[in-house]
Amino acid sequence: MGFFSRRNDDTPSNAEMAELGREYAIAKRHGDRKTVTRINRQIGTSGLSDSDRTSFEQGRESYDSIRPIPRGRNRRK
Repeated sequence: MGFFSRRNDDTPSNAEMAELGREYAIAKRHGDRKTVTRINRQIGTSGLSDSDRTSFEQGRESYDSIRPIPRGRNRRK
């Protein structure tokens, strides 16, 4: 890898938790409070280890790093 390489080798150790983090970020962005609460409860009841928590954060950050598409103007009058 080069000095300015953007490539990361930070693959999550738990793919299931990474997917849950990605689902959480999607629900958060779209304002789906029901799903966010469900995921928070699911995380709260299960004892997460440090590796599971980092996998969750990596999944969440992978979706958060994608810029949202700007909405067009409402041209109807």
